[in-house]
Amino acid sequence: MAQREELAGRMAEAVVKRLVTRKLADVKDEPRAREAVRRVLSENLLAEEKLDTDARALLLEHAKEIRDSASDYRRLFTLVKGKLARERGFTL
Repeated sequence: MAQREELAGRMAEAVVKRLVTRKLADVKDEPRAREAVRRVLSENLLAEEKLDTDARALLLEHAKEIRDSASDYRRLFTLVKGKLARERGFTL
């Protein structure tokens, strides 16, 4: 959790700094803007973590079939995660 918050904070700082530097946004209160961006990014990262967890759980339910078919776990994980993301309206 702390790692996700730290990453979201660093990303938010970079986003707001670039928007202000390139004059793409007129930001009157930079700390407030950073906090808003951090919150959105943090929620997005949390949603992606949930997708990962759900995809792993689905693959675990079918572990025997996956093992028997000699399928590539990483490829299946990516496919399952993508399908779950589309179903939930989440853009990866």
